[in-house]
Amino acid sequence: MFVYNCKINGGKLLKIIIILLSIFMLVVFGISIYRIFFASGRFVVRDKIKSNEITEIEAENYTNILQAVHDNPDSYIGMKVKFTGYMYRLLDFDEKQFVLARDMFINNSKTQTVVVGFLCQYKDADNFEDGTWVNVTGIIEKGKYHNEEIPIINITNLEKTSEPDNEYVNPPSNTYVPTSGIL
Repeated sequence: MFVYNCKINGGKLLKIIIILLSIFMLVVFGISIYRIFFASGRFVVRDKIKSNEITEIEAENYTNILQAVHDNPDSYIGMKVKFTGYMYRLLDFDEKQFVLARDMFINNSKTQTVVVGFLCQYKDADNFEDGTWVNVTGIIEKGKYHNEEIPIINITNLEKTSEPDNEYVNPPSNTYVPTSGIL
């Protein structure tokens, strides 16, 4: 019969366990960083919303959504939206284009505003005058304006409406997060 006498040095064992745990944590951390920043070649939030439902945009979230769609248009392509604004045109628009606009307060002031909105296209847009308030339903698509790719709302339904009680929108909130999850 053999009796084994195994003497383990507690200090060395503790050091080995700490080193193994450290190596394991570094590997997990490295894999996480790789997946976040390098898996797709660039940092992209992959939370596309594909839905047959129509998302209604309200005055309270208008500028947050406007900013989110312009920051990451690929996440919103194909999304159906519905909102209210007035028709605003620039000189270089064709007869089918207009901005569905709202006036946004600037510099935390209730006296200074700037026009903000989505570029839209509608086959019968020339039947409506600038400043006409309309309800639109449309699909977000990619388009070009001055050789730059931007999101454009392709209008599927447009109807004239009266000016809403709250015609102004506020700047994007401090809680704005550039993902499509806010819609």
